[in-house]
Amino acid sequence: VQLAESGGGLVQAGGSLRLSCTASGRTFSGLAMAWFRQAPGKEREFVAAIKWSGSSTHYTDSVKGRFTISRDNAKGLLYLQMNSLKPEDTAVYYCAGSPYSSRIADTPGEYAYWGQGTQVTVSS
Repeated sequence: VQLAESGGGLVQAGGSLRLSCTASGRTFSGLAMAWFRQAPGKEREFVAAIKWSGSSTHYTDSVKGRFTISRDNAKGLLYLQMNSLKPEDTAVYYCAGSPYSSRIADTPGEYAYWGQGTQVTVSS
C-alpha cells in the first residue's frame, strides 16, 4: 500500500488546514486509518483514527473538538480537518493504515503502512 499526504503548510494560530491522504495499491476500504504527528525532538504521537467504515473514530485529548478525521472509501481518500490550530500542533503529520480494519488503535506499531509526511507549521 502506498500512502501520500498533502495539504500541509504554514498557518497562523487560530487558522485551519485540511490534510489529505491518498491510498493506492490495496483496497482502501479494507484498512483502518489514522493520523500521527511528530514534532522535532519528540516521539511520534497519535492524533486520530477511523474504522474502515467511518462509523467509529478516536482522538487524542489535545485535538478533541478541533480536529475531525474522515474518509471517502470510493475515492481512496483520508482527511484530517484541523481547526483552531495552536503553535503546539506544529509537526510533521503522517497518515497510516492498518489491515485490522475494525480495530481503532493509537500506537504506531499497530499500523503497517505509512506515508512520507507533510509539514504543518502554526505561527503564534
